[in-house]
Amino acid sequence: MSRVAKNPIALPSGVEVSLEQDEVAVKGPLGIIKQKLTADVHVVQDGEALLCKANDKSAKAVAMSGTIRALIANMVQGVSKGFERKLTLVGVGYRAQAAGDTLNLSLGFSHPIVYRVPVGVTVSTPTQTEVVLRSASKQQVGQVAAEIRAFRKPEPYKGKGVRFAEEVVKLKETKKK
Repeated sequence: MSRVAKNPIALPSGVEVSLEQDEVAVKGPLGIIKQKLTADVHVVQDGEALLCKANDKSAKAVAMSGTIRALIANMVQGVSKGFERKLTLVGVGYRAQAAGDTLNLSLGFSHPIVYRVPVGVTVSTPTQTEVVLRSASKQQVGQVAAEIRAFRKPEPYKGKGVRFAEEVVKLKETKKK
């Protein structure tokens, strides 16, 4: 049984929610995000809070009510505060440079990598070895960060590569004679 769905979602000031039959749209200072609903769940607005309720007592409906509640809570947080993900480049000569909607990466290959950042995500590079991604959508920030990390994952012997700022890479010991 999902206990997540029992908690109401508090709506901060400046956030508006429009409920339709099969879709929820959350509008705030940072944009608009929409989410489709399943037939197993219905969302009810109760003053300054949202409640997600399962239509029946089946395991799927109860599980989906918790999932939808978590997605809508992330949408509310995204349009009010936004989400941020930091990446760190570790390695000699590894550099990143943001230019508009593109990210230029030098990751030790014979060619530079030019990554086009999707609409809705902003990228900045405070230093040459640090990349900061911001968006109202938690899913979109995570997906873009994973795609950038996939260009050069951290290797286990020296730890070189693109890693999340909070990620700890466990280094292996080299082979002994």
